[in-house]
Amino acid sequence: MASKPIGIESSLAISEAVKLANVDVIAAYPITPQTHIVESLAELVANGDLDAEYIPVESEHSAMSACLGSSAVGARTFTATAGQGLILMHEVVMVAASLRLPIVMAIANRALSGPLNIWGDQSDAMIIRDAGWIQIFVENGQQAFDQTLCAFRIAEHPDVLLPTIINIDGFHISHVIEPIQILDQQSVDGFLPPYKHPHPLDPDNPVTMGCFAMPNLYTESRKALDTALRMSKKVILDTWKQYGDMTGRYYQPVEKYKTDGAETILVTIGGYSENAMMTIDKMRDEGKKIGLVRPRLWRPFPYQEIIEALSGVKNVIVLDRAISLGGPAPVCSEIKAALYPVEKKPQIVSIVGGLGGRDISPEDFETLVGIGLEKIKAGQTQEIIMFGVRE
Repeated sequence: MASKPIGIESSLAISEAVKLANVDVIAAYPITPQTHIVESLAELVANGDLDAEYIPVESEHSAMSACLGSSAVGARTFTATAGQGLILMHEVVMVAASLRLPIVMAIANRALSGPLNIWGDQSDAMIIRDAGWIQIFVENGQQAFDQTLCAFRIAEHPDVLLPTIINIDGFHISHVIEPIQILDQQSVDGFLPPYKHPHPLDPDNPVTMGCFAMPNLYTESRKALDTALRMSKKVILDTWKQYGDMTGRYYQPVEKYKTDGAETILVTIGGYSENAMMTIDKMRDEGKKIGLVRPRLWRPFPYQEIIEALSGVKNVIVLDRAISLGGPAPVCSEIKAALYPVEKKPQIVSIVGGLGGRDISPEDFETLVGIGLEKIKAGQTQEIIMFGVRE
């Protein structure tokens, strides 16, 4: 089924997953820190190791436009981007979901200008959270490989037909070399069926996609997309279960770490969660009742799993790696909304940190937790804390 783990860069592990998925079309524009993914795929195509059409476009907007066309005719389609590239692509990203095209996209999450910054945070992911795509976060290279394969199966399922994003931290995951288990072609072929669009664009059998909608139809179309996105969760769970049965690596919409008996829960999303785990280990060894909760599925949002993971605890400290200027931080606002119906709510404090690639070490996480608990004790839970600001 799989070879022994090999040392490989996480970006290249994604390109290996795309190759194993027998993708038909790749349309992409290079942008740091995503470039290694599409460079590797271009090399695989050029060397004849991947029988696919590689379209070198002039911008990210053009990349997603090309993906619309290829997916609409029934081609398995992949792209990747980051930061400012995703923002340039944004207009067409919205169209992909409304056309129900199962494009898979990897985003090496990167800070947004200005000032210009090429390093990682989750600003780009948060700014498109309402685009209608399935969105999944990973914490390391193995998860990036696994979730890329799962993304094709999820997106192309006839009950879903929605584009899907795999979010990886720029540089902190994308450029890290680690042991990753790569599946063999036979196993992937058994897991991932061929893509067949039920209503492809075909000159001999004309169909209409993305036609003009008057006000008397637009609301219904958005409602239909929202319903489809929410209902995709069943296929996501089934896919993760089948992948786990095949590999032994099981995934959940919300994953917990040492939460049994915890009075305080730290919530993180993405690659910094592994540093947070080291902090939880240390604080647990010191007898402190603390645990970690990591949302993996960002859209559709896992309301019930959040309630189950956080109900009954006294304190919740949410770390966001993106700032919503003038408003609540995105992950924390979603957590609070999910817990609104809970009768006995925990005290929740919002912390924003790790922006523009700034590290949060295990020692920093311990400080961060201490600050959060101090704010809760002082009754200052409405304040948004900017962690690591240099006065």
